[in-house]
Amino acid sequence: MSDGNGEVWRREAIESPCVKICMLHPETRLCVGCARTGDEIARWTRMTPEDRRAVMAELSGRQAGPSTRRGGRRRTDERRGPTGVRADAAGEV
Repeated sequence: MSDGNGEVWRREAIESPCVKICMLHPETRLCVGCARTGDEIARWTRMTPEDRRAVMAELSGRQAGPSTRRGGRRRTDERRGPTGVRADAAGEV
């Protein structure tokens, strides 16, 4: 679109911490991608630029999920024990 002066109309993009990994952690209720709350995400486009900057300043101090892993190889090895067979599967056929 043109504004009549030959310049193309542009819309300023809203500054956002979104990294397109959108999922709320079940315990913290924070987005695992950007660490915003569900309420902050829902209100983001209606916030003033100052309010958005205030939220963004807080994000570095937030942790969306636990800092430790839930399992993985180490956990599997612990469950298998010295015989290499899972303790809960021993004796099953």
